[in-house]
Amino acid sequence: MRAVIYLLTAVLLAGCGFQKEREDSRLALLKTTNPEPIQIERDGISVEKIREEVEAINEIYDAAVIKGDHNVLVAYKVRHLDRFQMKKIEKSLKERLDKEYGDETFVVSSDYKIFLEAVRLREDMDAGKTNEKEADKRLHEIIRLKREKT
Repeated sequence: MRAVIYLLTAVLLAGCGFQKEREDSRLALLKTTNPEPIQIERDGISVEKIREEVEAINEIYDAAVIKGDHNVLVAYKVRHLDRFQMKKIEKSLKERLDKEYGDETFVVSSDYKIFLEAVRLREDMDAGKTNEKEADKRLHEIIRLKREKT
């Protein structure tokens, strides 16, 4: 009887210790989430156009786009069979975006961690937890994280 009580207590305490995440960020790595693009800085090009440009590439099936004051972060997922060509896809995407939108500075990444952080930033902005100034700061942190990995 004691063993059952201890087991139930341990399960209850373990369940309470996990941070609750929203549905999109939990499923972002498993399936296509199609997160809405974020435009922190209102000047310049539309993030919708950038997202359409990224998703026009056959090898890419999901993309998160965040436009800040100086940079545009494009995090994307590559189809499984195309993962052997990830460097080529990233180079091609960066060249395509630079050619189309020369005024912007693009940071592109196929890293799942970067994609997940972009989705979480969007969720926090939608929930009202993050204002534009804090969102821009987090965008710069995500970009710094991306640059550390390369």
